Amino acid sequence: MKPSESLERQRYAVRDAASRFRTVNPRVFGSVLHGDDTDGSDLDLLVDTLPALHCLILVGFKLNLRVC
Repeated sequence: MKPSESLERQRYAVRDAASRFRTVNPRVFGSVLHGDDTDGSDLDLLVDTLPALHCLILVGFKLNLRVC
């Protein structure tokens, strides 16, 4: 499945994970943004972090999205 299709199905899960892992304003960039993603593409997300965010929280965010 293309990442853009997965994102469309899991949009609310991404937003929920962003808030649980103390990040805000999730944005897509790369091939998904431009509409030329394929089944082998990855999903590029950019988020803003809240103050005093530990880098391990970002690791948890990334791992949490893998199960979506």
